[in-house]
Amino acid sequence: MKFEQVYTTYKPLLLSIAYRMLGSITDAEDIVQDVFVSLQQTSLEDVHHIKAYLAKITTNRCLNLLNSSRKQREIYIGPWLPEPDIEMNERSPEDRIVLEETVTYALLVLLQQLSPMERAVYVLREVLEFEYKDVAEMLGKSEVSCRKMMSRLKPKLDRDKAAATTPLNGEQMQAFVQAFIQASRTGSFEAFIHLLIEDSTLLTDGGGKVRAALNPIYGRARIQAFWEGIFQKGALAGEYRLVQINGELGIVLIQQGQLKCLVCFEMTEDLSAIQTIYKVSNPDKLKHYR
Repeated sequence: MKFEQVYTTYKPLLLSIAYRMLGSITDAEDIVQDVFVSLQQTSLEDVHHIKAYLAKITTNRCLNLLNSSRKQREIYIGPWLPEPDIEMNERSPEDRIVLEETVTYALLVLLQQLSPMERAVYVLREVLEFEYKDVAEMLGKSEVSCRKMMSRLKPKLDRDKAAATTPLNGEQMQAFVQAFIQASRTGSFEAFIHLLIEDSTLLTDGGGKVRAALNPIYGRARIQAFWEGIFQKGALAGEYRLVQINGELGIVLIQQGQLKCLVCFEMTEDLSAIQTIYKVSNPDKLKHYR
């Protein structure tokens, strides 16, 4: 297989691995670019299992980056949320095929709560379905330790994954999104707040560059107070657009022609209510939209 064919065939897969590992489109693109640069210096005839070879290199480069940037995340101002993949335009049939494999934003948040090595084992085993012996070889771990790691992760992942990955049809999410937009335009959030479960959570990521809550906000009453407070300051004025955020319907706010923030939701397992609201306004995380 020639380099150009390898690049075309495996680039989407490697970006998927890196994005799940890092929660950053920018960093994922940099990692994958470096992988292919190094691959040009390798004789492809000597590589017997190209998919496993590229997955191993990509995963280990992600681990190295995560270990080097751990301190930076520890001193991050406020909650750290992943960089969203924002689709601003109507999707073509080809896009829909690609988006079927897109990791939802809620699942991406869930993955970022794992340690880097846990994340690597999960992505290689559960997402890419490599055998444990191959996962162990890629990560320089024993097969037993990889199995034990997954056995510890599975109870939490199985409990939280359903709500994070269950797809909503357009009408279901439209109702939640339109309720939020209506509330943000009028300043009357009571109807929207009743769409939340009682112990719901709001996470806002401003990265210390724009004003945002420094801690998670818990419960309907506090969440309502937060939205009403920033409405009174004029922070919600502007144009609202419906967009695809990691393959699901969400909202962006445009002010003076600039994308200022996005809002998306994680639903309960039965899809009847909102359990988590994500608000990203860190400008560094709003650069990747199409």
